[in-house]
Amino acid sequence: MAHPDFDRPLTRAGFTLIFLALVTGLAVPAFLNPRMALAAHLTGILNGLLLIALGSVWNRLVLSAGQARLTKGVSLCATYANWASSCLAAAWGTSRLTPLSSAGYAAVAWKETLVQAVQVSLGLAVLLAIGLVVYGLRGSHS
Repeated sequence: MAHPDFDRPLTRAGFTLIFLALVTGLAVPAFLNPRMALAAHLTGILNGLLLIALGSVWNRLVLSAGQARLTKGVSLCATYANWASSCLAAAWGTSRLTPLSSAGYAAVAWKETLVQAVQVSLGLAVLLAIGLVVYGLRGSHS
C-alpha cells in the first residue's frame, strides 16, 4: 500500500473532536451558561479543523523527530483542552477569561482558577505548535 499523503491519526483526532463538538452543540441547553456552551461547540469544531489541516500537511513538515513529537503532542493536547475547558466554563459558569460569553456568570474561586490556568496554558501551547508548523513548512534542509 502506498504511503498516505496525510497523517491518519491527526486527521482522525480532528474528526473525533468535531464529533464531540457536535454533541456539545446538541447539549447547549443543558449547560449552566448556554452562551459559553455554544462557544465550546464552535471552539471544538474549529480546533478539529485545525487538526485536520495539520494532518493534511504533516508529511510535508521538515522537523526533527523531537520537534515532530512535540508539535503533534502539543497540538493534540491543546486542541482537546481548549474544547474541554470551554465545556467546563459553560458547565461551571466561570467568566474570568471569557467576559463576552459569560457575562452575568461567576463561579467559586478554585473553578475560575482551574479554567483560567488551563486556558492560559493551552493558549501558549497552541502558539508553540503553530510556530513549529510554520517553521516546519520552511522547506527542505539546505
